Amino acid sequence: MKNPFQKTIENHPWLKFLGNKYFLVSVFFCVWMLFLDNYSYLDHRVLNNEIDELQDNKAYYQNEIKKDISHIKKLKNPAQIEKYAREKYYMKRENEDIYIIEFEGDSITE
Repeated sequence: MKNPFQKTIENHPWLKFLGNKYFLVSVFFCVWMLFLDNYSYLDHRVLNNEIDELQDNKAYYQNEIKKDISHIKKLKNPAQIEKYAREKYYMKRENEDIYIIEFEGDSITE
């Protein structure tokens, strides 16, 4: 008399394939490498996202450095220093009055 489990395996050959020890070891290895290992796929995704974010930050700060360098070059001229001080800090010359007119809805941005 045959074992009932043996009869099921004969009726469904894919069960024999799924019960193969090489298949089971391969599945275990893939699951281990994708999710459980120190160098798993999930960890690599997180690290790649961080690298992309840092590269974007690097590009942004390099552009800001270029802008600041151009502002510094402009501010070496005394006329530009005076213009900057008047616009940014509302400075004035002696015996000079400054009037700031604000319209409704406008605001001074700092």
